[in-house]
Amino acid sequence: MMMEHRRILVLYASQTGNAQDVAERIGREALRRHYHPVVLSLSSYEPHWLPNENMVIFVTSTTGQGDPPDAFKSFWKFMLQRSLTNKWLEGVQYGLFGLGDSGYQKYNVVAKKLDRRLLDLGAKFIVLKGLGDDQHPLGYEAALDPWLDSLWLALGEHIPFPSGFSDVETENACLNQLDPPKYRIIYYPNETSRLYGASADFHINLRDIWDEHEKARTMVESASGPLPVSLVCGSESYGHVRHQPIFSRVLCNVRLTEEDHEQDVRHIEFDLRGSGVQYSPGDVIGMMPIQNAKTVEDFLKRCDLDPDVFVSVESTGMVFPSSGGNNVNIGEMSPVRIRSFVESVMDVDSASPRRYLFEVMSHFAKAEHEKERLQYFSSPEGRDDLYRYNQRERRTLLEILQDFPSVQLPLEWLLQLAPRLQPRYFSISSSLKLHPNEAHITVAVVSWITPYKRKKTGLCSSWLSRLQPKQDVIPIWMTRGTFKHPPASVPLILVGPGTGCAPFHAFVEERVAIAATEPVAPVLFFFGCRKQAKDYLYKEFWLSCTKEDGIMSDKMGGGFVVAFSRDQPHKIYVQHKILEEREKIWNLLSSGGSVFVAGSANKMPEDVASAFKDVILREKKCSEVSAASFMKQFERLGRYNVEVWS
Repeated sequence: MMMEHRRILVLYASQTGNAQDVAERIGREALRRHYHPVVLSLSSYEPHWLPNENMVIFVTSTTGQGDPPDAFKSFWKFMLQRSLTNKWLEGVQYGLFGLGDSGYQKYNVVAKKLDRRLLDLGAKFIVLKGLGDDQHPLGYEAALDPWLDSLWLALGEHIPFPSGFSDVETENACLNQLDPPKYRIIYYPNETSRLYGASADFHINLRDIWDEHEKARTMVESASGPLPVSLVCGSESYGHVRHQPIFSRVLCNVRLTEEDHEQDVRHIEFDLRGSGVQYSPGDVIGMMPIQNAKTVEDFLKRCDLDPDVFVSVESTGMVFPSSGGNNVNIGEMSPVRIRSFVESVMDVDSASPRRYLFEVMSHFAKAEHEKERLQYFSSPEGRDDLYRYNQRERRTLLEILQDFPSVQLPLEWLLQLAPRLQPRYFSISSSLKLHPNEAHITVAVVSWITPYKRKKTGLCSSWLSRLQPKQDVIPIWMTRGTFKHPPASVPLILVGPGTGCAPFHAFVEERVAIAATEPVAPVLFFFGCRKQAKDYLYKEFWLSCTKEDGIMSDKMGGGFVVAFSRDQPHKIYVQHKILEEREKIWNLLSSGGSVFVAGSANKMPEDVASAFKDVILREKKCSEVSAASFMKQFERLGRYNVEVWS
């Protein structure tokens, strides 16, 4: 009865794994505090059981333009049933933490809606909802840490400690206790493989490597608990998904910016012949980046791992015994070489690990000064210094392990603590109507200098920049994007500074192809870059569409407007140009036009939205309240769409 009395149900809905990480952290900390945590994906929980729960902690993310994670959708549909009364959850207490990105308009909207619905159904919160923001320098943990402090304090009042335990003893245990690992590694010393041997057919060899990598990913995902659908198959796909990609040859890889410009932006084309793949403007290409071979070798050497030893991975079932798994029989899966786990599952080349890594490392440090530093980093007092050391410097797992040479982590802990190698997605910048059997992307090669003057590069973009046309073949898949190209009769107002122009290159190409056989509505495009002579992406194509009867010509009622931010003493951005063209914008909006905005998730989306609100205010001659109401109406009707990225 004591365990049931102290039961805490932790339900999460995760799209990329962050919400699951938070849920598991809550479970670990609850276990140390002598609670009985049960950590489940919402996809594995029957919502009609909710009234029987005493204490529930929800963790959910918000993706894209306010979209819920796939695991949340059926649960939410159940929760919206009209038959549920305002006393249905009477007696249920809950806490709620949301993960979102304030660069998007509908910041953390899924968590906010869930909070309101739980209250409507009679549940009582024990702590105010917490909202994590990816835009914060510390990431979502900046809000999570104080929220967890409040949660444990509130839980201590609602579910007192068992006799014989005190708050102080529990806190000390939380600092000094090493949790059991999440995974168990089974070794197969007699297994051998010819995978990397000579092959008469390069494509067969590449597919074999991909299949082994996919087997490694699936094995770890199966041992981790229910898997976000998007990591298996994308959101909406075309039959080719992460598990079944197409192997596409690179046709073209050219630099769009001038050689002496600080930003390298690439135009890359992929061959789709024989794949049967179809896509629409607004869709995206997915891919798994390839980590630097030397970094992988250095990691294997630093961790004293034999890359050719075969292992399999399964759940220990020790952390959250009731959390369940993916219902995949791991015993039926053949073992995989350690090298494949490092190459395809563990991001050792780009992402910074979570604070939990430093806590676990402190238990394995043999040097006392390293142990003390690791304990400090994992404490609340050391959070700011850890941020300066880890997140600001974007230190990788390999770099951190090299800084603490006395630490030797077992493979099961390395697998648990290493950031997951995530798929990358790029807006397709071409139209199948103009480029049959091809798909194009526009990629900014990420490169920066850290505060300690260390040069860092983006894993995927730098790998893509090195691909050789006519030689390299990579696995890719197609997925529905945030944007959906409207019918050709709908006027378009597009705002895409920098590589934000990529999806609109596809939109405009689609309209050009359609215009050859039927009338199309006007297109007004606002593009922005730093300097006309340096980073004017796709200049010739845009200008060709403004001539004579071009779809962006004045004659057709459209236009092409460029903001060069650094070509004059004062900076000019796309939002300034929007205000200059407010009469034309209002005419297009009044004719049923739709707005699409794409680009970097800094201040641009907010400034552009403010500019459009100002256009409505001035042209409609209405109040600010009315203008804001019009903007919300456009959003609800799908006539104001935003896609941004960090």
